[in-house]
Amino acid sequence: MPRQVVLDTETTGIEPELGHRIIEIGCVELVNRRLTGRVFHEYLQPDREIDQGAYEVHGISTEFLADKPKFAAIADSFIEFIQGAELIIHNAAFDVGFLDAEFARLSQAPRIKDLCHSGQATDSLTMARKKRPGQRNSLDALCKVYGIDNSNRELHGALLDARLLAEVYLAMTREQNTLLASTGNKQSQSIEAEPIQRVAGRVSGPSYAADADESQGFDALLDSIRSSAGQAAWDEL
Repeated sequence: MPRQVVLDTETTGIEPELGHRIIEIGCVELVNRRLTGRVFHEYLQPDREIDQGAYEVHGISTEFLADKPKFAAIADSFIEFIQGAELIIHNAAFDVGFLDAEFARLSQAPRIKDLCHSGQATDSLTMARKKRPGQRNSLDALCKVYGIDNSNRELHGALLDARLLAEVYLAMTREQNTLLASTGNKQSQSIEAEPIQRVAGRVSGPSYAADADESQGFDALLDSIRSSAGQAAWDEL
């Protein structure tokens, strides 16, 4: 399995074609489906004003960014961090479009397809829509479905959202490893569940009993497993 980098950005607006710029990049690293603790995080000075609508989403002000580096200053370290990795991005076309626009401003700069494994990013939004057609598949909605605590996400933030998306992605893809192998006989072998693992030293919060929303999210997860394979491993217990 290639090294994976979960990535998110915040921007001054929604259209790079109109000169909007990236103001925050956040990345977290996964190796063998483990959060390694390595991150890439930068705020960037965009050389332009931030649209009011964008500010209301992320709360990052022009004044806050005044002394931050420009994209050109961090491009090499960013390239080094993502080089050769499988990029996992929610609504990948948006972030890739902005990153390619930033690279285009630099001389002899690459494009994202030249940097990431397989030449394209993995779009977790596309994955979610295939698993949950016709349902809300925003990051907040998926956190609720998979029982991931996003209570501190009052505003969008690139590093916070990358960390949440990593948890969502691991939960979405873990289903493939928890299904019973159905062979039509009573001696079907189960596929061992691959747990989400975190490296030592990662701070974890206290444990609480599941509330109604969390229980509902878990039920939704079971329903999605049943819709994929007709049966959940728990149904055999």
